Amino acid sequence: MRDYQTCSALLHVYVQNKLISKAEALMEKMSECGFLKNALPYNHMLSVYVANGQLEKVAEIIQELKKKTSPDVITYNMWLTACASQNDVETAEKVFMELKKSKLDPDWVTYSTLTNLYIKKDCLEKAAYTLKEVEKRASKKNRVTYSSLLSLHANMKDKDGLHRTWSKMKSIFNKMNDAEYNCMISSLVKLGEFGRAENLYNEWESVSATRDSRVSNIVLASYINRNQMEDAEKFCQRMVQKGITPCYTTWELLTCGHLKTERMEKVLEYFKKAVCSVRKWTPDIKLIGDIFKNLEERGDIEGAEQLLVTLRDAGHVSTMIYNSLLRTYAKAGKMPVIIEERMQKDNVELDDETHKLIRTTSTMCVSEVSSLPILK
Repeated sequence: MRDYQTCSALLHVYVQNKLISKAEALMEKMSECGFLKNALPYNHMLSVYVANGQLEKVAEIIQELKKKTSPDVITYNMWLTACASQNDVETAEKVFMELKKSKLDPDWVTYSTLTNLYIKKDCLEKAAYTLKEVEKRASKKNRVTYSSLLSLHANMKDKDGLHRTWSKMKSIFNKMNDAEYNCMISSLVKLGEFGRAENLYNEWESVSATRDSRVSNIVLASYINRNQMEDAEKFCQRMVQKGITPCYTTWELLTCGHLKTERMEKVLEYFKKAVCSVRKWTPDIKLIGDIFKNLEERGDIEGAEQLLVTLRDAGHVSTMIYNSLLRTYAKAGKMPVIIEERMQKDNVELDDETHKLIRTTSTMCVSEVSSLPILK
C-alpha cells in the first residue's frame, strides 16, 4: 500500500459504491500498514454499514476504533443513526452522554437524529428540547440545517414552527433552492395543507431554472393519494406544458394511482412509459405482480399480452411472468397459441405450474389477441 491518503481515497470509493467486501479487505490492509490512526476510515465503514442495514457490525467497528484512536462527532452521529434505525432510545441516550463526556460539541446532526428518534417513540417533550437545540445551530453557514428543521417541525405536526422556519429562511436567503422547496412542499402536504402546498409549488414553478420533476412529483403524489386522478392527469399535462420532463417516478405514481381505481388501460399505458423512461430498468416485482393479478382476475388476455410485450422489450421475462399470462388465459377460458415456442424464444424455462397450465388451457378455445407478438 502506497500511503494513507491513497488508501483513504480508495476506501471512500468502495464505500460510495457499496463494495463492502473490498472495503473490509482494504481496512485490514490499512491496519497492517498502521494507517488507522484517526476516525475517518472507521466512519467510512460505519456509513456503509448503516446505509445497508448491517447494524450488527456498528458496535464492533466502534470498539475497534476505540483501540486505535478516539471517535469524533461524525462517529457518534453515525452511532446515533444506527440507534435510531433500531428505535433504541436507551442506547442512543447512552451514546449521547458518552459524546458529551468526551468534550466534543454535538452538532445539528446530533440533535436532529435524536429529535427524529424521540418523535418516532412519542417522547415529545424530549423531542421539543432537542429540536430547540437544532434551531440554535441553524445559521447562514449551515444552510442545510433549515431543511432539517422543516422536516422536524412537520414530523412534530408543528404548523407554526414550520411556517416560522420558512419565513426566517426567506428573510436570510435571496432565493430558495430546489431541495428547500421540495422539503417545504413535502412538509405542507404531510400536514394536510394542500392549498398552501399548491401555492408554493406555483412560486417554485415561476422561479425555477432546473424544472426538476422531483418537486412536481410531490404535488402529483398528493393528488393520487387523495384519489383525485383527474386532477393528477391534468397536473401531469401541466408539467409537460411548463417544460418539466416527467421521470420514472412520475409515470410510476400514475400507474399505481390508476391501479387502485382499476383503470387497466391507463395502468398499462403509464407502466410502459415508466419502463421506457430509464436506460436500465430495475424490475419492481411487487408492482408487476399487482398488475398481473388484476389482469388475471379479469381474464384480460389482451392486457396481459400487452404487459408481456412491455416486459420483454425491457429484458425482463421469466417463468413467473409467463405463468401469470397462462393463468389469465385460463381465467378467460382461452387457449394461448405457440406459448412453448414463445417461451423458448425468450429463453424462459417451463416449470411444473407452466406444464399444468398448458394442459389446462389446451382443451379451451383458441384465443384471438390483436396484440399477440409475432415470433421472428
